[in-house]
Amino acid sequence: MAACGLVLTGCGLLGKPQPLSADAPLDISVTSPEFTGGVMPARFTCHGTGESPPIFWSGAPAGTKSLALVVDDAGAPISPRVYWIVFNIGVGTTDLQIGPPASARKNAPSTLPPGARVALNSAGTAGYNPPCPTGSDHSYRFTVYALNTYFGSSLPDHAKLLQAWSVIASHVIGRGTLTARALPG
Repeated sequence: MAACGLVLTGCGLLGKPQPLSADAPLDISVTSPEFTGGVMPARFTCHGTGESPPIFWSGAPAGTKSLALVVDDAGAPISPRVYWIVFNIGVGTTDLQIGPPASARKNAPSTLPPGARVALNSAGTAGYNPPCPTGSDHSYRFTVYALNTYFGSSLPDHAKLLQAWSVIASHVIGRGTLTARALPG
């Protein structure tokens, strides 16, 4: 048991790990037209339809070869809790559009840009896992990372969470974060 705890702590999945590439410059602007006053509407949580929200960004630094989006909750009891990782986003892409409701996701066409891939989230599924705040307001981070590489097939679609997190972290050259609160259902 102690060895298992040591492994998880070393991987940053228990306790309060350092943010992914905390030293990368904050030069990317990240917004969502749906988040009014910093609040994520219920439709993007488990209390609504569970659609993935639209996220827009600008300002990727020179040398950017691809982008990645990570949605997480660093305040979760087992931290961080990752709700979505999208990578291999082309450098010319400036947004992700609203995704289908959770109930229709298997049969709906992807709203991801061509070539983009998703990694497994903390729930063990590939795709957007809608946050499900209970008890009180909770904040979620939508971070766009500028990367100095395009992974191609070296990081497969549906990559394991820790694998994707580690590989992305080693290639970050810029970042930007939008934090939004979600209200309990």
